[in-house]
Amino acid sequence: MKIRKIRMKEYKRFYDLTIDLGDDPKRIVALVGPNGCGKSSVFDAMLFLAKAYMGRIGQNGITRDYHYHSLKQVPGYNYENVQIEFEQGTFSQVYNKMQKEGRGNSIFSFRSSFRYNGNLKIMQTKAVKDIIQNDYGASSASDIDQRIEEDYRRLLAKYNKYRDDNDLRPSEAREHIIGKLNAALSACLDLKITSLGNIDENKGTLYFKKSDADIVFDYNVLSAGEKEVIDILLDLYLRKDTYTDSVYIIDEPELHLNTSIQRALLIEINKMVPENCQIWIATHSIGFLRAIQDELKNESQIIEFKSDNKWAAEAFILQPVQISRSEWQNLFSTALDDLAKLICPKIIIYCEGRAEPKKDGSERGLDADVFNTIFAKEYPDVLFISSGGNTELDQRSDIAIAIFSKVFPELKIWVLKDRDMASGKATDEHTRRIYLENNSENHRVLKRFELENYLYDKEVLSEYCRWNRLQFNESKYNRIVHDITNDNLKDKTGEIKSCCGIGISINPERFKRNLAACINQTMGVYKELEEVIFKRK
Repeated sequence: MKIRKIRMKEYKRFYDLTIDLGDDPKRIVALVGPNGCGKSSVFDAMLFLAKAYMGRIGQNGITRDYHYHSLKQVPGYNYENVQIEFEQGTFSQVYNKMQKEGRGNSIFSFRSSFRYNGNLKIMQTKAVKDIIQNDYGASSASDIDQRIEEDYRRLLAKYNKYRDDNDLRPSEAREHIIGKLNAALSACLDLKITSLGNIDENKGTLYFKKSDADIVFDYNVLSAGEKEVIDILLDLYLRKDTYTDSVYIIDEPELHLNTSIQRALLIEINKMVPENCQIWIATHSIGFLRAIQDELKNESQIIEFKSDNKWAAEAFILQPVQISRSEWQNLFSTALDDLAKLICPKIIIYCEGRAEPKKDGSERGLDADVFNTIFAKEYPDVLFISSGGNTELDQRSDIAIAIFSKVFPELKIWVLKDRDMASGKATDEHTRRIYLENNSENHRVLKRFELENYLYDKEVLSEYCRWNRLQFNESKYNRIVHDITNDNLKDKTGEIKSCCGIGISINPERFKRNLAACINQTMGVYKELEEVIFKRK
């Protein structure tokens, strides 16, 4: 089950907000934005609509009326102001179908950000209700979500039933019940469950040990972060066999966790949640964003909540962001603030051009700007940087390698030179190959004389003219350009512009940047540059 679209009209802080995931909604939907931007309100809207059909999810929290839900505090404000469209149809259609199957209460599985994981010390046994009833934990995003005691009782019941049904020894049943849970815990923490305790012996709690000692200790001595991971994964583990066609909602699952654990936790959450389900999270966590950027990129969509949007006054339609390196930097700035510029790409490529940045720190060099434009979509983790002339490239890249390799050991630093590297003199393909064979693997050299020989390619100019409704004069171009690989075309920029029918004054650098925007992956120019730079051919 996946949500395609949700619309909220005058709900809480939103005048009219639509989140549209498109016809192919992904498994993981991350609402990203700073505190107070309205991420949790989206989850409240889901629960508000669900309550009209299935009653209140959970039991922790007060009954909330229009004062909580209505933007304009309208008495009688109701669920019809929230609309949810699933892949399978409207909320009503999906609920009615699931209700006939006895699963109507399992459309949503919800965790609020106020997860309370205090002491776990059970003194007496007590029956638990069927988990499909969905009647424990938080009822809204503002409620305390206390469920470790309930989940502990459910885990014990699951263990006892499996042991008795299969006539197993306790150790065999325990290994089966907690094996997968321990695998998930171990991926996040140096921790594994060793015992489920024994209520009759006044040991009604979970027991653990770490890899560095054989000492066994109970749940109550764990840190807040360790309890957080256990709480989230244990609850998912208990629900996964019943909530098999559901939307799992977790508000800020990263609380109390460091970055590396955040990343591992989201990966384990994704493994734990059944295949036919969707996961919605609200986050501004570096670790979660890194997991979405790398391991989970093909099954995730990011909805960005910008703090400067006038949510209460204007209508907004939010769609998944189109990911590029600049967009990642923008998203990470939510978590890092002014440190966003320190987010490290996987590859830095030094190329020729003006080394001094603009006043705002952005790239000034033409070559770097052009290459970043061309490869932004397919290579979002690559950053081109202008670093002066031919010899300066070598000097600065050597310094960068010496420094950055100690701080970012996985970072690659390459050098990309024009083919006029021999003091501006013509260098043929044979000489280029000799240079590559006799220099380190991080060096690259263009096959063509310089950048303009790619930008002024007939294929690129034709596309530029098509974009701008200009007539490309091919015969004139052929009289000017005799050898696209070896000609010095930088000095012929004015003539090239005339081939495109440009009669007005256009800054040469602006013209070249506009040409770069026309280059796409289907072009021979793109493929040649890709081979030269990323395959070192």
